[in-house]
Amino acid sequence: MIFVSLPLEGKVALITGASRGLGRIDALTLARAGADVIVTDILIEEDEHLQETSERLGPMAQVMTQTKQVYTKSTTEQIKALGRRSSAYRMDVTNRDEVQSVFNEVIKEYGRIDILVNNAATLDHTVKIEHQNDDFWDRDLKVNLTGAYNCSKAVWPYMKDQKWGRIINMASVAGTMGGYGQASYSTTKAGVLGLTKTLALEGAKYNITVNAIIPGIINTEAFQMSNPDLRDRMIARTAFKRPGEPEDIANAISFLVSDQAKYITGVGLPVAGGIDLFTF
Repeated sequence: MIFVSLPLEGKVALITGASRGLGRIDALTLARAGADVIVTDILIEEDEHLQETSERLGPMAQVMTQTKQVYTKSTTEQIKALGRRSSAYRMDVTNRDEVQSVFNEVIKEYGRIDILVNNAATLDHTVKIEHQNDDFWDRDLKVNLTGAYNCSKAVWPYMKDQKWGRIINMASVAGTMGGYGQASYSTTKAGVLGLTKTLALEGAKYNITVNAIIPGIINTEAFQMSNPDLRDRMIARTAFKRPGEPEDIANAISFLVSDQAKYITGVGLPVAGGIDLFTF
């Protein structure tokens, strides 16, 4: 008889921004590795205010809602089909009371939260500095940076009590290299790296590791919606001359949250196909 090792069996993971794209694939990958997975997103199929919420959030959320690319509930069903437990929650990472309420519910139902992936983010504000929208600047700070802070702070007491925890923050090459027309996005992603290192220092004595993934050009739904000429230019910057797949990010996360990476903390891991190398 062949026994398959499931490195995350018995662990409970919570993913933010998991209705589509990287977050959704992260959730499915961690489930395949054995974890029970909580899928959270501000967009959820059965929300009677879905259209109103997407209009408030901005153009990317509106497009995803209109094209029915919101898979929060259906992702939980896929996870259950793998033999794992899963629940879906509507959660706005900028709303501290809502975050705490969801985390409390998860603890009540699952008894623990071992893994937090701070994936929720906005990426639809791409204009030069003189045309940056002040409201979108504020929104991006609240979602991309303060959202990761809110969720990390909420999960921290539980991880301290159980003397084990894994937090993954999603950064970006825009946070390490800058991004033309991405003042708000690159600023927030640089901030995520600073948050990661600080939490890694504070968490070490409690066996909590905190690391960041630094994605490059990844073939998500949002990337496919971008201007074809711009896509080709970005792909040409990579050493591989192709975009990465969401599974490339998810596999790196699966490693970092496992015991195989128990001595790795405070790292910003590029999964970027060499876009940060001198290619020509």
